[in-house]
Amino acid sequence: MSEKIKIEEINKENFNDFFYLLNKLALYEKQENLDKKIKNRIKKDCLSDKPIINIYLTKLKNKYIGYIIFYYTYSSYLGLPTLHIEDLFVEEAYRRRGIGQKMFEFCAKQALDKECGRMEWCVFDWNEKAINFYKKNNAKILQKKYFRLTKQDLENILEGY
Repeated sequence: MSEKIKIEEINKENFNDFFYLLNKLALYEKQENLDKKIKNRIKKDCLSDKPIINIYLTKLKNKYIGYIIFYYTYSSYLGLPTLHIEDLFVEEAYRRRGIGQKMFEFCAKQALDKECGRMEWCVFDWNEKAINFYKKNNAKILQKKYFRLTKQDLENILEGY
C-alpha cells in the first residue's frame, strides 16, 4: 500500500537534501561520491532561469526519501517531445511501498502535460529490481545499444580539426 508522499520541485532550500540522495544512488550503483564541482554544475543546471534538467524530491512526513531527474528530448519519428528519465531513486529502506510507483506516475503525468509522444529511460542490466518494476508498468525493453563518449574522447575526435 502506498503511503502519503509529497513530490516537490527542487529549490535552493532542499538542494542539499537532493545531493545527499544523489550520492546514495552513486553508492548503490557502485560509483564514486560526487564532488563539489559536480554539485555546483547540477545546481546551476536545475536552478537557473532556464534550467536544462527537472528535479523533483519525494518527501514522506518530513524526510526526503527519493528524487527524480528528467529532461526532454525530441522524437523525429513522432514529431513530438520525449520525456527522458535520468534518475528515479527511492532510498532502499522505503522501497516496495508504492512510493516509486507514485513517482513514476508523476513522470507519466509530466509527459502527458507536455504532450510527449513517449517516455524513455535506461536501466543497468544488473538492476533486476528496476527492470521488473518497469516491466510491471508495461514498459517495452528496446533492443538498442547506448554509446558514450567522454569529454576527453570528444576532444580527441576534434584534435587537429
